[in-house]
Amino acid sequence: MTRPPAPSGLVVVDKPGGLTSHGVVSRLRRFAGTRRVGHAGTLDPMATGVLVVGVEKATRLLGHLALTEKEYAATIRLGQATVTDDAEGEVTASAPPAAVAAVTREAVDAGIAALTGPIQQVPSKVSAIKVNGVRSYTRVREGEEFELAARPVTVHSFTVQDVRPGAPDEGVLDLDVTVVCSSGTYIRALARDLGAGLGVGGHLTALRRTRVGPYDLSGARTLDELADSFAVLPLEDAAAAAFPRWDVDPAQAQLLSHGVRIAVPELPPGPTAAFAPDGRLLALVEPHDGQARILAGFPS
Repeated sequence: MTRPPAPSGLVVVDKPGGLTSHGVVSRLRRFAGTRRVGHAGTLDPMATGVLVVGVEKATRLLGHLALTEKEYAATIRLGQATVTDDAEGEVTASAPPAAVAAVTREAVDAGIAALTGPIQQVPSKVSAIKVNGVRSYTRVREGEEFELAARPVTVHSFTVQDVRPGAPDEGVLDLDVTVVCSSGTYIRALARDLGAGLGVGGHLTALRRTRVGPYDLSGARTLDELADSFAVLPLEDAAAAAFPRWDVDPAQAQLLSHGVRIAVPELPPGPTAAFAPDGRLLALVEPHDGQARILAGFPS
C-alpha cells in the first residue's frame, strides 16, 4: 500500500531536555514519513521548550522564522563559571562565598540593564558557530586558543522573576529570569557576562524557550503526543500567523505562481505572505523598488 504524501506545515514541539534539535527532527521524519523536515533555531540539548519544525513545503518558511523574536525562561547561577557557560560544562572558576553574598539586588539590576537593548555579544565558544569553516566547539575540544568576534543582538527585555540564595557553603546565587531577544542571542552568554560584570562568574543552569515569534508553548506538543497522533499546522495557517498577509487578485496570483515580479502596494519591510483568491499560499515576498521580490515560492 502506497503511503500518502506527508502534509506540508509546521509542528511546534515542546522539546525535552537531553535531546538535540537534530534528534527531534529525526523523530519527526519517522512520524511524518518524509526526510523533508527541518527546524527553525537550534536549542541546546540541555534546553527545553518551543522548537518550530517544518515539514515538506513548510521547510521553505524556516529560514525566515529563524530571524524572529524569541522568549525564554532561564535560571542563572552566580558564583561559578563553566567552560560551556551552562551546567553541562565543567566549572572553571568559583567565587569566594563572601563575594557572592555581597552581591546586591541593585548590582544585579545594574548588570542586567547593561545587557539590555542593542548590545555586542560574544557567543559562547562551545557553540556551533563556524570559525574558518570549523565549528567552534570542535576547536575547543581540540584545545585550540581562539576568540570569537562580537555580534550585534538585541535584548528587548531581561527581567528577574526570583532570587534564590544557595546554601551558605555553596557560595552561589540563583536568578530566575525571563528574556525576550532577537535571533542569534545566546542566553548562556548573558549568564556568563552578567556574572563576569558582577565579578563572581556565572552560568546557565536551566533554559526553556517559551516562544518563537507567534508560536508559544500553548500550541506545542510533546514527542510522545506526536507519536500518538501526528499532525501539522497547515502551511497557510502557519504563514498567516507569522507574516503580514497580502491577498492578491487572480491575475496577480497567476503571475506570482510563475515567479514574475509584480507591483506591490505599501507593504511592511521583511517577508509578507501572498495568498491566492482561493486561500492558497503562493509565496513569501518582500518589497523591492516597488515590486514584489519572491523570497520563497509554494507551487501547488
